[in-house]
Amino acid sequence: VCIHRVRSCSSIRFIKSKYVCVFDKSALKFSHQQRLFRTSAVSCGQIVQFKLSDIGEGITEVTVKEWYIKEGDSVSQFDSICEVQSDKASVTITSRYDGIIRKLHYSIDDIAFVGKPLVDIEIDASKGVASEEDVVETPPMSHEEHTHQEIKGHKTLATPAVRRLAMENNIKLSEVVGTGKDNRILKEDILNYLAKQTGAILPPSPKAEIVPPQRRAEAVPAAPKDKARKIPVPVPRPIAFAGKDKTEPVTGFQKAMVKTMSAALKIPHFGYSDEIDLTQLVQLREELKPLAEMRGVKLSFMPFFIKAASLGLLQYPILNASLDENCQNVTYKASHNIGVAMDTEQGLIVPNVKNVQVCSVFDIAVELNRLQSLGSAGQLGTSDLTGGTFTLSNIGTIGGTYAKPVILPPEVAIGALGKIQVLPRFNSKGEVVKARIMNVSWSADHRIIDGATMARFSNLWKSYLENPASMLLDLK
Repeated sequence: VCIHRVRSCSSIRFIKSKYVCVFDKSALKFSHQQRLFRTSAVSCGQIVQFKLSDIGEGITEVTVKEWYIKEGDSVSQFDSICEVQSDKASVTITSRYDGIIRKLHYSIDDIAFVGKPLVDIEIDASKGVASEEDVVETPPMSHEEHTHQEIKGHKTLATPAVRRLAMENNIKLSEVVGTGKDNRILKEDILNYLAKQTGAILPPSPKAEIVPPQRRAEAVPAAPKDKARKIPVPVPRPIAFAGKDKTEPVTGFQKAMVKTMSAALKIPHFGYSDEIDLTQLVQLREELKPLAEMRGVKLSFMPFFIKAASLGLLQYPILNASLDENCQNVTYKASHNIGVAMDTEQGLIVPNVKNVQVCSVFDIAVELNRLQSLGSAGQLGTSDLTGGTFTLSNIGTIGGTYAKPVILPPEVAIGALGKIQVLPRFNSKGEVVKARIMNVSWSADHRIIDGATMARFSNLWKSYLENPASMLLDLK
C-alpha cells in the first residue's frame, strides 16, 4: 500500500519517506477512541426508480402534461406526482412510496413510455419497501441536507379522483372520516360529507357516480338572443408568401382518432336520415331552464336526446350491442353508456354518460355539465372515455344540418344531430305554422342491423322528442 500520510483523530503524523510499500499493522496503534479517517454522518436511503406502470387500454406511451412535484420535494404514498395524457385520456400518476424526489426523467410535453423510469425517489432503506430491481445506487447525503426534508403530519389516504372531487367542492380531506381500509377516504365518504353540509339527498347506486358541480351563477354563460342571425366572422390571418414545411408527429387524441377511424371504416355502414319537429320540446326546455339553473345546472337539449335514445334502446337492444372480431357472437350491453362527441382544443373526444337507463333527465344534465367542464380543461379520465355502448354527435352546435357519422368501435350505431332551424310546416289542420326542425343522421353496422330496425328505432326516438310528455310513461 502506497501512502503519503496517515491522520489520526488525536494527532497528525507525516511519514517522510517518499513511499512506504509495506508496513506492519503493529506500527499503527490507536486506541478505541481513535479513527483512521474522519467521516460525517450520512443518510442510508436508497434510490427507487418509480416506473410508469401500465394504465390499461393497451397504452404504451403518454405525454407528460404537468408536474405536481419538483426535485427535492417530499412525497407520501398516493400523493399526485404528475398528469399524463395518452391518446385516450388524461391520467394522474400517484406515488407508491414515501420519500424525497431526486430526479425527474422527463420534461413537460415529453413522451414517457410504460415500464420506463418516471422519477427517482429516495426512500428509507430500513423500511425495505422497494423491490430489488427498482433500486439504484444511492449517493450519500449529509445530515445537514437530510434535516431539510419536509416533515408531514397526519397522512390522508385518498385516490386522485377522490382528491379532485374534494377540491371541486372545497372540502378539506382532513375533515372527512374515511371508511375504507386503513381509514382511506372513499368517494362515498365525500358524497356523504357533502350531503350533510348541503342537506342534499344522494341518489342510489349507480347514480352515486354523478356529482353535482358547484352552484356558480357566473358559470352558466348567457345564450345569445338570436342564434339564427349570428354570422361567423373569419379571423384575419397574415398571408405568408414564403415559408418552410413543418412536420409534427401525430400524438394525443389525434393518434387515437387515426387508430379508431381506421378500424371503423372496415365496418359496412348503413345510413338513415329524418327530421324531427322539436317545437314542444323547445317550449318545455324553456320552462325547465330556470329550475335547473336554480340547482346550478345548465340544461341543454342534449339530456332529452340522450334519455329518448335510452328509452328506444330498451325496445331495440341490438343497437346497444357489440360484435366480436370474428363476427361470431353478439354481446347485448346491459348498461346504456351513451357517448357524446365533443370538440375540444385537444381534438375530438367522446366521453359517455354511464347507466342512462336509470338516470333522470336532470341526472344526465348534471353529468354532461361535469364532462364538458373536464373536457374543456383536458382532464377527462379513462373511465369517462371508455365503456361507451351508443353515441350521439351534436354537429348542430357548430352549424351543420346533415352528416355521415362514422361508428365508434366496438359500438354498432351512432347518430349525428343537426342544428335546430325555424322552418314553415303544415299542422294537423293544414295551416302553415312556424316549426322548430332538427335533422338527424344515423349510421349502423349493416352486418347485424337492417334498415327496418334502424328506421323503427328512429321513429320511436322521434316520437319521444316530438311529444315529450309521452316519455313520462316510460321514465324509470
